[in-house]
Amino acid sequence: MLGWKSPSRIVLGVLGGATCAGLSLLDPAALEFRLGSAWIATAYGLSAAFWLVLMPFWLRSKWAIGGVSGLLVGAVVLIPTWLAMVQLRALGAAALLGIFAVVWMADIAAYFSGRAFGKHKLAPTISPGKTWEGAIGAGIGVVVYGLVVRQMFDIQVLSLPLWIVLLFVVTGVSIVGDLFESLLKRKAGIKDSSNILPGHGGVLDRIDSLTSTLPVAALFLLLLQRSA
Repeated sequence: MLGWKSPSRIVLGVLGGATCAGLSLLDPAALEFRLGSAWIATAYGLSAAFWLVLMPFWLRSKWAIGGVSGLLVGAVVLIPTWLAMVQLRALGAAALLGIFAVVWMADIAAYFSGRAFGKHKLAPTISPGKTWEGAIGAGIGVVVYGLVVRQMFDIQVLSLPLWIVLLFVVTGVSIVGDLFESLLKRKAGIKDSSNILPGHGGVLDRIDSLTSTLPVAALFLLLLQRSA
């Protein structure tokens, strides 16, 4: 969305792509899933702070973004996401797909509850179609899904109240990621992030919620592992 006319953008884009490719090729053992890996914990911690602390203010103020600053934000968003995908996949497909499923459930529940009950706009100047009713429906849908999964697979890593709180947090972070991508498109004056996936709004439109959710989920798993 920021374009590739400037050489500095091309350089940063290539470096970001090379970093993500390198993370994909690393032996999972080299990315041991533990909080003792300071650089990994730092990456996830910064990402969590970005989404949970900075981003609500960003969305409220609608700060401008562009040029090299835009690509730097892209690195802050995408590199921790890619790292989280590599690490979570090393834990097993179920760990990664489980987080994907939570995000998908949030999107589906938000869509249908918003269409059925939506009256109060969540962020009308950023994404007019999103409503508070849709956001609440997303949270309820994710909690119901999470409780079913917890029962089916006998997940006991957290007490029930903390499990429900975590599901609500993940839902909130996924909505924030979606809104941020909508803000970027609005600032760029475009409807879709690309035309690679006709009818789906572009690749970024398919992964917007995952870019915010995956690093936060990975950080939580690291903290949980340390406390175990």
